[in-house]
Amino acid sequence: MQSTTLSVGDKIEGRCTKCRKNSEHIIITIDEEKPVKVECQTCSRQHKYRPPTAPKKPAIRQTNKPKDAERKEWESLQLSTENSKAKTYSMMDSYKINTLIDHPVFGLGMVQRVIGAQKVEILFEDGRKTMRCQ
Repeated sequence: MQSTTLSVGDKIEGRCTKCRKNSEHIIITIDEEKPVKVECQTCSRQHKYRPPTAPKKPAIRQTNKPKDAERKEWESLQLSTENSKAKTYSMMDSYKINTLIDHPVFGLGMVQRVIGAQKVEILFEDGRKTMRCQ
């Protein structure tokens, strides 16, 4: 295996600080066989040499898992409740845990927890919502 020595004027792969991507550069100055200053072939900017970066892995989105759990919880509540006992939602009323709510926009929901004096968390078919109350 041959080791290649770098010299001024050689082409090298590096990370450009202006383009913000890995691109081909030309070595301008070297210090102990390491490039110090390079010129980007894409934007012609001269800057300190930075080695190329590895491509980032795509982020894994796990937003569906909590929604699936809420959906299953909602379905189990639907089987065990009587819709006729639902209380019409109003910001001026106070609510207790397990109170069945009929909201004009979100539909049927069940109070899951009381948050302080003026908020409740309600599980609707679309998911959990924090609602204002008295």
